[in-house]
Amino acid sequence: MFLSTFEKQLDSKRRIVVPQEFRAAVSGMFDGIFCFPAIEADCLEAGGKALFDRYLAVIEELPFGDPTRSALEVSILGGMAKLSFDTAGRITLPDQLCEMCGLTDWVTVVGMGERFQIWSREAFQAHRAAQRDLAREGLAALRVQQRAAKLGSAS
Repeated sequence: MFLSTFEKQLDSKRRIVVPQEFRAAVSGMFDGIFCFPAIEADCLEAGGKALFDRYLAVIEELPFGDPTRSALEVSILGGMAKLSFDTAGRITLPDQLCEMCGLTDWVTVVGMGERFQIWSREAFQAHRAAQRDLAREGLAALRVQQRAAKLGSAS
């Protein structure tokens, strides 16, 4: 499981050190990660074989030729890079992925359970603020629903 948030420097060769906890979480078939442009935001999404298998299962649920399936195939499978760790635990991010997401010098690596994201530091700061607001609103709405359900079952 990928947890916590780390700031890392992207060196001149576009390498970053993947946190040790994250490297341990993906150990298995090969010593590295699967990485592609995230669907939901302007960042990279990454994880191990389990994440790859999960996305593949979602894609395969859709009939061949379905426009959504094609869009997911192009976005995920077509954009995917299989990145191996070097002896220092670094991965080298491909130029095109860095350009797509505005990754230059400092990046933020964000654990999200079964996946993690790599953001430009500035973009993540804005994203985190917006996500906190959404989380507050969503939690408040959930509490209202729970209270209503309790009152409804007490009648």
